[in-house]
Amino acid sequence: MMMTHIRNPNSGIYRATDDYIHAMEVELPSRFLFVSGTMGLREDGTPGRNLAEQLDLIWGNIRRILAEAGMGMEHIIRVTSYLRDADFVQQNQDARVAALDGRAVPVTTIVAQTLSAEWLVEIEVIAAA
Repeated sequence: MMMTHIRNPNSGIYRATDDYIHAMEVELPSRFLFVSGTMGLREDGTPGRNLAEQLDLIWGNIRRILAEAGMGMEHIIRVTSYLRDADFVQQNQDARVAALDGRAVPVTTIVAQTLSAEWLVEIEVIAAA
């Protein structure tokens, strides 16, 4: 049975927070799912109108991809976000915390130019079961 263990050293490194952890050890996974960067696109391929809608679409798309593999949000063990603008950090963080129901996982957030100016955020995840 897979188990996870949060690894936050108590000294010698900056402090982890309620929604940020330094590392997660995954013990005895039988499967990994590596999800490509996922955009806030509707089923017809059109992007959401704004950041909030794109974040809702992204997390819905990730749920659908996980379900295809027989997994759920509780199986996510890593999140990487690519934001078009640094001003999107808080809204992205809030959406991630809500999507994971407050469960902290290792995260990285990068500000980068997306392939399309309409894509405001792209998120990739790793899941294990």
